[in-house]
Amino acid sequence: MASKKTVALITGSTRKVRLGPFFTAYVRDMVAPQCPAINFEMVDLADHPLPIFDETNLPASQPADDPTPHYEHEHTKKWSAVVRKYDAFIFVTPQYNWSVPAGLKNALDFLFHEWKGKPAGIVSYGGRGGGKAAAHLRDILTGLDMAVLPTSPGLSTSRRMLPYVGEHKSVSDEDKARWKEAGSDLQIVALAQELGKELAKEKS
Repeated sequence: MASKKTVALITGSTRKVRLGPFFTAYVRDMVAPQCPAINFEMVDLADHPLPIFDETNLPASQPADDPTPHYEHEHTKKWSAVVRKYDAFIFVTPQYNWSVPAGLKNALDFLFHEWKGKPAGIVSYGGRGGGKAAAHLRDILTGLDMAVLPTSPGLSTSRRMLPYVGEHKSVSDEDKARWKEAGSDLQIVALAQELGKELAKEKS
């Protein structure tokens, strides 16, 4: 019997107080029922701090079959070992000044073979849904030779955020109702279905 595929849902914001963990959990709760044969795990970039890219050699120059031990720095080796575990990714990103957060771009730039060829989904959020961030991220992931899924849901946020839940913020029920009415939830379901089909190809 083939082993279960494992997908990382990556929280792209690293701010101390943020909406990122809420959105990542929201996406997980939407996609997991659609793909019972897949394990979904949340990966928070804030738990994997990296300096600005500082490797001497380009990630693409490392051995493709086992790049992890060949990196210069221990923080890169640790990040490489985390990413290599996963068969696919869903990136949950806010929009910062019409693009992705610097921490997310930096985390992507540290590696190459660990990303290459794997399916990648994008869910963005922001005042207008984060479409510009999603478009930029699509270009970046394409440059890493990932199989970027066609559907990219965008969740628009109002300024009516709830009080902190632990360290982080949440959104109102009105926002959630608006996403459902706008079809954003259905887009997340479609993304999950695309992911399932892409991973199924690897078994055949």
